[in-house]
Amino acid sequence: MRAAVSTRYGPPEVVHVVDDAPEPEVAPDDLLVRVHATTVNRTDAAYRRAYPFVIRAVSGLRRPKVDIWGTEYAGVVERVGAQVTRFAVGDRVFGYAERRFGAHAELVAVAESSFVALVPDGVELHQAAATTEGAHYALSGILRAGIGPGDRVLVNGGTGAIGSAAVQLLADLGADVIATAPTAHVELVRGLGARRVVDHETEDFTRIDETVDVVLDLVGKSTFGACRRLLGPHGLYLSSDLGPFAQNLALPLLTKPSRGRRVVFPFPLETPEVLEHLRSRLATGAFRPLIDPTTFALDDIVEAYRYVETGRKVGNVVITVTEA
Repeated sequence: MRAAVSTRYGPPEVVHVVDDAPEPEVAPDDLLVRVHATTVNRTDAAYRRAYPFVIRAVSGLRRPKVDIWGTEYAGVVERVGAQVTRFAVGDRVFGYAERRFGAHAELVAVAESSFVALVPDGVELHQAAATTEGAHYALSGILRAGIGPGDRVLVNGGTGAIGSAAVQLLADLGADVIATAPTAHVELVRGLGARRVVDHETEDFTRIDETVDVVLDLVGKSTFGACRRLLGPHGLYLSSDLGPFAQNLALPLLTKPSRGRRVVFPFPLETPEVLEHLRSRLATGAFRPLIDPTTFALDDIVEAYRYVETGRKVGNVVITVTEA
């Protein structure tokens, strides 16, 4: 099968496309999915580079444990194991395969119990492929912060895969959303559901004339100290990044005893409830993953990695693997 393979860590150039990669083995509780679309995202790039270094505890100390990266996928079930009961051959499915990986290929095998679901009717596979990575990080942060209707939330990074999902999911919950965006995309982010969009190219979002209940720093370019003045008396700061000297892992412990402003680290949740929430919002149209207009074929995956790492992408970068 065709697949994007890398046998060492490094820059995008360590990845190359081959025609003769072995097909994945299918266990009794597995689905074999013909991948129509996948993405290149921040998670994929981190594993390919093995950065931060601690990621090697999952991906392999000296070299990758797997030859084929790729976390997000959408496609059609081609085969099911003998123990599979929830899915059948011909089902359109989408999902997230961190730790097992393999989505940057024509075929991927995933467990029935993994983060996989049926694609809602009326949703295209390219759209479904971009539904899980950024959105499950966003929803994890929302849930860990306990955000509900009427809460005031600032999303730093409203055009990224995580941030664009967060703005939509927060608006769907009835939260009052402020987001940041570059000049060219202010109206785009407003259209996702933000009440106010701060142009970060002309204004420092940490100096705005409002306070909020939660700051979701989804680009990891700020700090609790910088955002503290934005937070109300019991406000929460969450970042998708470890922060300088990994402070966002330590600060939750240091600020937890406080009755005032606190830091929460949003460890991702990959539960059936999270996936069902995303699927239901996708089905109703309340959530539509933002997709960058620049799309790539599997043969161009190195260019896709380069593009993602420029920081210029909008939302999710989709890779066509097999034409529907």
